[in-house]
Amino acid sequence: MLLLTTEAGMTGDGDDPAVSRGEQIQEAEREAAKQRILAQAEAERIPVEETTRAVPARWWRRDG
Repeated sequence: MLLLTTEAGMTGDGDDPAVSRGEQIQEAEREAAKQRILAQAEAERIPVEETTRAVPARWWRRDG
């Protein structure tokens, strides 16, 4: 863990603002990714009116 804080350029005093900033950046990136996924899903969505109901084939069953 110490290696990570050193790599991020934190000095040891005042770690909280640096950690908060990193967490803020990660949260912003996650939110942006979520919005991209939602936008893509909406673009690919097929309205219910344009779909048909799938009916299972029952030809292999015999009724009696």
